[in-house]
Amino acid sequence: MLLTNHPRKAKTIMKLLVTGGAGYVGSVCATVLLEQGHDITIVDNFSTGNRDAVPANATLIEGDIRDVAGDVLAGGNFDGVVHFAARSLVGESMERPEDYWHHNFVTTLTLLDAMRNHGVTNLVFSSTAATYGEPDRVPITEDMPTAPTNPYGASKLAIDYAITSYAHAHGLGATSLRYFNVAGAYGSVGENREVETHLIPLVLQVALGHRDEIFIFGDDYPTKDGTCIRDYIHIKDLADAHVLALESNTPGTHRIFNLGSGDGYSVKEVIDKCREVTGHPIPVTMADRRAGDPAVLIASSARAKAELGWRPSRTDLDTIIADAWAFTAALGDHAHSAHRKP
Repeated sequence: MLLTNHPRKAKTIMKLLVTGGAGYVGSVCATVLLEQGHDITIVDNFSTGNRDAVPANATLIEGDIRDVAGDVLAGGNFDGVVHFAARSLVGESMERPEDYWHHNFVTTLTLLDAMRNHGVTNLVFSSTAATYGEPDRVPITEDMPTAPTNPYGASKLAIDYAITSYAHAHGLGATSLRYFNVAGAYGSVGENREVETHLIPLVLQVALGHRDEIFIFGDDYPTKDGTCIRDYIHIKDLADAHVLALESNTPGTHRIFNLGSGDGYSVKEVIDKCREVTGHPIPVTMADRRAGDPAVLIASSARAKAELGWRPSRTDLDTIIADAWAFTAALGDHAHSAHRKP
């Protein structure tokens, strides 16, 4: 696997269970944890994950974590769990909320009970900025009201409440990381999903010729160019925060951190930067606003920097898009083949 730098070694080598480790974020985090010498077991049912993304030197268990959590943890002598397995499509959550309550909330309760039953007290949970809903101001801090506007965000917020109660009652040491817009790639590990909803990979699919155009949903927002503004975080910086959280969790304490760059880029700015990086024309079609899209979402990550010692190093949009494009271009005609138009 192609790697882009030489990471520091972990303070203490741990045996870790990574749920959803075949997904975009899970596979990159598993890769980074393996680089540091940790012993990684991945559980994934491949409902959305990619088999090619599973690191070769990780142990793989194919299955649904709801069904296998107890058996895996019973025989594993694990030091901690990094929990990524979830449904994450906002639109789908509006149409089939039951899937999100079962696959996200009920699954995590099953995992928490298995951890408690087998003495595993170190957890990092993959949460989301969708827990905040439409904020009254930016940048968004962790003490701002949580008012999710869809079942996806609501299910993740409910999990945060559950984790807090398990930490207080059962000595769990946990961290929830609320991601903003994750993008980029880490060497040969990147975003290659059958159903893509994120802006940067969708734009790069147009550059690659797998889509005819990119749609901009609304150009009449109260922003500098009328399009929505979002905060983009590089996937490697995100993975580094998971490592720091695992190394510093304290029994009985549940911490919540936002992860973003602290900068905002409009949809038009992202598309222009993709044109510059790829050298390809990227046709755009304007469309109506999507219901529930806030005008501006920008994170404050001051708490993560102060308490975790997190130091993101790839915060500029050029680096994020260049890394994503290198990954996408390397895949060539194998990338996003399900989206190719006749």
